[in-house]
Amino acid sequence: MRDPDVPTVAEPDVPALTPELGERLLSKDYKRDFRERQAAIHDGASWKLERRQHFEEQGDASRDALSRGDWHEALRVFDEERDALITKARENKRRGYVFHRVRVVEQPVTPYVQWELHALHQQAELGGNRVRIVTADADEVARAERTQPLPEIVVLGSRTLYHVLYTDTGRPSGAIRFTDRQQVEAWERYIRSLYEAGEDITTYFPREIAPLPEPLSALSPAPVSLPE
Repeated sequence: MRDPDVPTVAEPDVPALTPELGERLLSKDYKRDFRERQAAIHDGASWKLERRQHFEEQGDASRDALSRGDWHEALRVFDEERDALITKARENKRRGYVFHRVRVVEQPVTPYVQWELHALHQQAELGGNRVRIVTADADEVARAERTQPLPEIVVLGSRTLYHVLYTDTGRPSGAIRFTDRQQVEAWERYIRSLYEAGEDITTYFPREIAPLPEPLSALSPAPVSLPE
């Protein structure tokens, strides 16, 4: 479904990523750099491409509950966060800032993605991030992944590109920061094209995610399916 606020763009090839042209950041430095650069954006937008189906995150009460297999507690924490999300959405609107996210989803859905989409759906409903879903078997993804999976990318304010890195098990491993204008703009165009092809989470979630049974655990990326 087309977002009238996002101009239609032709589908480009996947841009190159040359690590030698960027600066390697450790996780703590990446988080600090990201926060500072994002906070400085006014009247601008950012774009995130998220491809992995399982991440290991620490320090998040809802994610910790999911890891313990306590699905009801994971969702209860989301409810507690509503007021903070509303406040954040109002602040972003005040400074003219919009964060767009493209989430690639494989079937069957992993526990992590099921949990994350509950969070992203809540954010979208409360006026926060704009989220589109692109399925892993969609032509746009299949063509791009003939040789390797799409990377985890964030473009902040059309000025900074992060190639976000993870270990094989999904633990954060910092990022490579790029500021070359051509590379930043190429990836922003590419993520915009995927966003344009995706489905808004507000229609995808009730149909594909809400009916799923609760996952048993998120200690491993085992998928969750609807019962036969």
